[in-house]
Amino acid sequence: MKTKKGYESLRLSFNRLAVIASASVTKEKNAIHSFTEIDITEPRRLIGEYFKKTEKKLSFTAYIVACLARVIKDHPQINSFIKGKRLIILDDVTVSVLIEREIVGEKVPEPIGIKQAQIKTYLQIHDEIREAKKKQNDRLGGLSGKTWIRLIPRFLLKTFVRIADKNIRLAKAYGKVAVTAVGMFSKEAVWFVPHGTATVLITVGSMSQKVVEMEGQFVSREHLCLTVSFDHNIVDGAPASRFMNQFVQTIKSGELVRLELEKLIGSS
Repeated sequence: MKTKKGYESLRLSFNRLAVIASASVTKEKNAIHSFTEIDITEPRRLIGEYFKKTEKKLSFTAYIVACLARVIKDHPQINSFIKGKRLIILDDVTVSVLIEREIVGEKVPEPIGIKQAQIKTYLQIHDEIREAKKKQNDRLGGLSGKTWIRLIPRFLLKTFVRIADKNIRLAKAYGKVAVTAVGMFSKEAVWFVPHGTATVLITVGSMSQKVVEMEGQFVSREHLCLTVSFDHNIVDGAPASRFMNQFVQTIKSGELVRLELEKLIGSS
């Protein structure tokens, strides 16, 4: 609808200011980024098989979280953050997952922490994320019971983000590895370069078909665009490369979906 002035002036919501404060602080981090395409034909096929048997559509974001947790367990030095002059290495793998919610008519991202993700199955992680998405709450922080965040004065939001980034209790609650799946809404091959406080941040891009040569034949395979960002203050290139090799192979294999299918067949 057109206005008399030719424009509309809206006050920025607290939700939007919180996002701005977080982005302003995290862009100061020394990050290195890895861009890759992963052949996900096999895990997607297995997820389809699971759906045929159960009519339950498993979340691919949950699959990425489950794979990430398994790999992080084998690289404990990455499950850490710097506090002062010390490196704090967390015992358990908590994966922070960004969920888009609508709060007072505005869509905003809010994190949930999947605790002890390294010992949870793919199905358990799927159910935990789905339950979080079902929760109805019109306040930022409602998913984690931290609605007090709205009481922080707006001019102190950046300070709060800086303090929270070094807080051990919050690190245990939300983790220092994170997954965001913003790109899955795209239909073309798309990667995103994120901002984030996590030591390892997985940004899931789009899925697309790509023709590749396999065993002397050209076939169409489904690929996932993925950006993996590392805090360079903690992770150097060589360990990041070793992590990426294992992470990519874990995703490609579909092994975590295959385990769910085997349990399903064994219980029937």
